[in-house]
Parts: sequence; C-alpha cells; structure tokens
Amino acid sequence: MTGFLSDLVQYQGLFQIITVLGIGGTFQIGFQISTITYMSQHVKAFINETWLERYGYPIHEDKLLFLWSITVSIFGVGGLLGSSGSRYLSVKYGKKKCLLCNNLLMIVAASIMGCSKIAQSFEMILIGRFMCGISAGLCVPLHHQYVGEISPRKLRGFANSTSSFFWSLGKAVGQISGQRELLGSKSLWPVLMASCGLPALVQLVTLPFFPESPPYLLMHKGDQEGCKKAIRQLWGEGHHRAEIDDIMKEKATMKNIKILSVLELMKEQAFRWQLYMIVILNATVQLCGINAIYFYTFEVLQAAGFDERMISYTTLCVGLSELVATVVCSSIIERLGRKVLLRGGYWIMGSLLAGITMTLSLQDWYFWMPYCSLCLIILFVVVFGVGPAGATVSIRIEIFKLSCRPSAFVISAVLNWLGVFVIGTTFPFIVERLKHFCFLIFMGVLFTSGILIHLFLPETKGKSIVEITEEFNKLNFKKKHVPATPNHVTEDYTFCTRL
Repeated sequence: MTGFLSDLVQYQGLFQIITVLGIGGTFQIGFQISTITYMSQHVKAFINETWLERYGYPIHEDKLLFLWSITVSIFGVGGLLGSSGSRYLSVKYGKKKCLLCNNLLMIVAASIMGCSKIAQSFEMILIGRFMCGISAGLCVPLHHQYVGEISPRKLRGFANSTSSFFWSLGKAVGQISGQRELLGSKSLWPVLMASCGLPALVQLVTLPFFPESPPYLLMHKGDQEGCKKAIRQLWGEGHHRAEIDDIMKEKATMKNIKILSVLELMKEQAFRWQLYMIVILNATVQLCGINAIYFYTFEVLQAAGFDERMISYTTLCVGLSELVATVVCSSIIERLGRKVLLRGGYWIMGSLLAGITMTLSLQDWYFWMPYCSLCLIILFVVVFGVGPAGATVSIRIEIFKLSCRPSAFVISAVLNWLGVFVIGTTFPFIVERLKHFCFLIFMGVLFTSGILIHLFLPETKGKSIVEITEEFNKLNFKKKHVPATPNHVTEDYTFCTRL
C-alpha cells in the first residue's frame, strides 16, 4: 500500500494523463456500445414517425428492420475506416494532435445526432453514427499506443490494462444512463445519443496540458530536450535510468530503420510470430463467448421469473462486476504477468462455459437451475475482466517495436472491427441453430488459444522491448541467423538521467 501511494505521488502526471486518455478513448467506445441497446425502440419509433410524416403511410416492417441494422452496423464500417488511417496519421502528426482533432470529429457527430429529432431526419443519425465509428476506429489504437509509450517499465502492465477498465466503465455508465428513469426515456433519447460528445469535450480541453509521448519525441522528432521535459512532467523528478536506457537501445536499433508500412510488416520475417499472436488474441476476444453471455443473461433471468425492470437492473450488475474485475486486473497484472492471466483466464472461462451449457440444458428441469446459470455467467464475466480483458491490450503494445507499432495496431484494429461485423451478422443464426450449445464452439476456441499461448507467447512482464524481441527471434528465425541487437547505448544517444 505504501509503495502504491508513493508511486501515486511520484507519477501523478502519468496517472492524470491515463485518466484523460481513457475518458476520450475506450470509455467512449464502451459507452456507445451499451447505450445503443437502450435507444433501439425509441429510434425505431422515430424512424417510423418520420416516414409517416413524409410519405403519409407507415414504413414497412422489413424496411424498418433494415434501417435499424444499418444504424447499428454503420458504426463498425466507420470504425474499420478510422482504424485503417491511424498508422499514417499517427506517424505524420503524432498521437496527441490526432486525438485532439479526433475529439472535434466526435463532438460534431454528437451534435448531428442530438439534433436529428428536432430536424425530423433519421438520416442525421446514420451520418452521426458513421462519423462516431470513424472517430472510435481512430482513437482506440492511438489510446493504446499512447498509454504504452508514456509508461515506465514497472507500471507498464498496469497502465496498459487501464484501457479495459475504461472500456468497462464506459459500458457501465452507458447502462446506467440508458435506464428509463434517466436518459433512456422517449423524450430524452436524443440527449443520450448526443452525450458521447461530453467525453470528447473533456479530452479536448485537458489533453493540451500534457506532452507527446517521450519515445515519439526522441525517435521521430529527435527532440532530446522535449523528451526530458515530457519524462519530468509524467514521471516526476528522480532517476529513470532504466527506462531511458530502454528508449536509447530501441533508438539505436532503429537508427537505419524506417517506419514500416502494413504490407512491409506483414512481409517481415522478424515480426512473423508477433503477428500470429495478434491474430490469436483478436480472434479469441471475438470468439470467447462474452457477447453470447450478455445475450443469454436476459433469457436466463426470464426463466428465473424476474420481471423486465429487474432484468434491466440485474444486467447492469453483471456489467458492474466486469468493471470491478478490470480494477483487480490492473492491480495484479504486474505480479502474475500477462501470460499467466491469458492462459489461466482462457482455461477457466472454457470450463465455466461447459458448466453454463449444462445448467442451461437443465434449467427447465429444476427451478433453481437458472440461478446457477446466473452465478456462472457472473463468474465468467469476472474472469474475463480479471484476465484476458486487460492482458490482451498489454501484450499488443509490448511485443512490437516503435518502428512497426502503428502498422501492427492497424492490423489489430482491422481484425477487431471485421470480427465485430462478422460475429454481429452470423451470431444470431448460430444461436438460432445451436441454441445454448453454441457455447461449446467458444469453449473449444478458449482451450485451443490457451494451449497456443502457453507454448509460443513469451512472458513480457518486466522486460524491455529489445528483450521481448530477442525472445520472439527464437521463434521467427529458429536455426537461421538472428540479427544482432545492440545492448549498449552509444555516446551520441546518451543524456543525463537526472531530471
């Protein structure tokens, strides 16, 4: 406890910028994902009313369903577009400038959606959702990279895992705001839709007071004084020799290396297994069953005899349990390591899915079985929050050098948004055909991924990027010649570590 309080004082600038980045970053995405559910009936009614006023007859049900599905899915299309451009923009303008401009885009989008009811135009909702998607696709990789680059080695795991905390916090705040007693009513849903502009406004006002990431200032801009000033502001006064040496070593390895494009990164053998890990981690997040769990929570609670209002509050409790779990993850990730949290999390989640499949199969036989299903569902969500949710983000940042990190995050983000689209379109059909036995597919994915992580992913806890790269070189090159990595810092790159 004493160590945490001393770090809180020493690194107060770091904790402040992590909060600012989180509010305008993954908090925003979690908030939008959860609030759209609470607006569905109101938006459909608004589309129908607008159509009736324009054409004199109500919209056909199939056309209404199509427009609603477009309203939901266009967010993912925008996300795919935004994430594809994150590499070019972050390298050219820096992460800080990109985030500031991105906030302006989100505020404009929120204003358009908020005025849709007054203007009697559901097309404004489509435009706003598309713009929100572009903003979300751009800010998530920038948020992850920014946090990873400004964190000292001993707090790197904690800092990286905060993105999953803000994601869960955004979902929880969205669930609370979407209640009928608050902004989820028929008259206030435009305010709920426009409220996504508030986090963007907070980040737009506060982020200019913080520096660009020290590695970016030194490696891309060659600004040693700016790097020292940024470290002093974020990490406080004191000796930070180990962290600065890590930056120096990485700069030495990048001396004659340009920033790799997406295509160049995919062709580069030195990063082959890092890309394999990104694919495995992204696929597992999409296919771990967490979306199916939230889908079946409503059905389980109905079977247990809860009324609609109690189901809404109980679902909120499930979301809050995930939020608490991410806090626990942030506190233990530096003790247990990323590999343990991923591997153990996957295997425990797989075992819980087997139990959930069994209890759902028997819920019509015993009156108390739905309560067992609910307990297992909550436990599944907690294990996901404690383990894979935070550790996955940390691994994505730590296994790539700065020269290829922007392109790696483009690949990761594109895979993630494609996964959201594919799972979103196919999942209803899978559930319709397999019912609760769909969990067996997710269980197989979890156990397989756990084995692959155990066999091939090196532990990154407490290691520099150079050391992690050397671990991956054993897989990338095997018996071939492994490129030498400088373990010293030349005098050209040395500057005083006393800040």
